[in-house]
Amino acid sequence: MATTADFRNGLCIEFNNELYVIVEFQHVKPGKGGAFVRTRLKNLKTGKVIPNTFNAGVKINVARVERRPFQFLYKDDNGYHFMNSNTFEQTSLEEELINAPSFLKEGQEVEITFHADTESPMYCELPAFVVLEITYSEPGLRGDTATNTLKPATLETGAVVGVPLFVETGEKIKVDTRTGAYAERVKA
Repeated sequence: MATTADFRNGLCIEFNNELYVIVEFQHVKPGKGGAFVRTRLKNLKTGKVIPNTFNAGVKINVARVERRPFQFLYKDDNGYHFMNSNTFEQTSLEEELINAPSFLKEGQEVEITFHADTESPMYCELPAFVVLEITYSEPGLRGDTATNTLKPATLETGAVVGVPLFVETGEKIKVDTRTGAYAERVKA
């Protein structure tokens, strides 16, 4: 059992008989009345983010979760297959449990979160940024950098992201897996 004073981003709690992760929280002490905590909670099954307000001092159940390093092996009809980097055991996940499956490439390191009591995988999280090579992009016009115009570029994983006009085929770029947006060009 924990209280609202123990809230922190990433804390996994049991709320309404489901598991939620605290995405954001804010302690509020109004001039009149009791203190409370505003939160945004992400449902681990559906991925839906909901706002909720807790009164200060309310007891909550904290779910025990473990984050383990895994390496992506391959994808087939049964799902996405990963190998534990420490024990070399393999596990497969459905696409819905992965935060950005379009940016997964073979050999990439990820973290899979398991419910400690049931040993069941809850979700898979890629690093915040991944480096991928562009396999196809329309040629850009030299000197056309006055505007923030983006063109579509196909990456080695098959994902399509918008990149600036000066980025060419064969270059490596850094992509933000949380938003799916181009971040920067990577020097070779």
